[in-house]
Amino acid sequence: MEKIVVGMSGGVDSALCAALLKEQGYDVIGMFMKNWEEQDEDGVCTSAQDAEDVRKIADKLGIDYYPVNFVKEYRDRVFSYFLEEYKKGRTPNPDVLCNKEIKFKAFLDRALQTGAKKIATGHYANVEKRDGYYRLLKAKDENKDQTYFLCMLNQQQLSKAMFPLGGFLKTKVREMARERELHVAEKKDSTGVCFIGERNFKEFLQQFLPSKKGDIVTQSGEVVGSHDGLMYYTLGQRRGLGIGGYGDGRSFFVVDKDLENNRLIVVQGDDSRLLYSKGLFGEPVHFIAQTLPKSFECRAKFRYRQKEQSCLVTHNNEGCYIEFKEHQRAITPGQFAVLYLGDECIGSSVIIKGDKI
Repeated sequence: MEKIVVGMSGGVDSALCAALLKEQGYDVIGMFMKNWEEQDEDGVCTSAQDAEDVRKIADKLGIDYYPVNFVKEYRDRVFSYFLEEYKKGRTPNPDVLCNKEIKFKAFLDRALQTGAKKIATGHYANVEKRDGYYRLLKAKDENKDQTYFLCMLNQQQLSKAMFPLGGFLKTKVREMARERELHVAEKKDSTGVCFIGERNFKEFLQQFLPSKKGDIVTQSGEVVGSHDGLMYYTLGQRRGLGIGGYGDGRSFFVVDKDLENNRLIVVQGDDSRLLYSKGLFGEPVHFIAQTLPKSFECRAKFRYRQKEQSCLVTHNNEGCYIEFKEHQRAITPGQFAVLYLGDECIGSSVIIKGDKI
């Protein structure tokens, strides 16, 4: 009987994963990852509740489970990167790195040490071997598709990965969980930073990075307000700037950060050319399967909830330039440009800067 280790979070997705795999005849073991030790802002240790939910699920399914602690790995490989990116004035996406370094590296390594052949997670995605390569494919549920967050995985990681929920809609997942009387069938999906959860983001960052107040200025250098620290703002941001009574009454938007002078640069009006880019520079480029030609057309997302956009990618060993078919708003350094050909996620690149129109 083939052994599969399921990454169990205490949520409905991983619970149903374990249930389905057991029904398919696999020897299923649950593993609960602890990657963050602090309580949330209400003083609640959410991981304790999640761990209890995993215990109940395992008892219900009649499978063994045990906790694993990757707190050090998470801090060293993910959280340190997260903080460094903010120090540089960029807006990182730690969930992508968390999948690459924790769920499909530290966790995968530990799972294989048990004699398991593969790991399974509750991600909404699919993997298929085609033309000699493992392909990362989109999930049936387009609303829940998580290939964006898996865009840094490699062939070895995908060869050991199973995504049992890739062919289901989320509504069907909850329905199947209810049918199997899993007590987490209606449990709310986790949100927020990977393993850290939902928090007052400004207060959370202040625990780790000193904030430095400075001026909010227009392109011409006119001071129109003050900011609490450049790390709290992102390109295209409109809310929370605290600017009022200036100019023609239209809203202000963040268009740049001047790290050297600690100034947040804004422009009045959303239609400004300063908010839009004709392309972006990214580095490095990561291809999930085979390396593609030096120049090729595809579609891409520059943030998770965005619709895919047509583009032309030109790349080399240093990085890439992605030229957009249509100008894109608020291209944000630190985020990922994730590339698609049809239903396949083919790779990604970290955004260094937008190429303004």
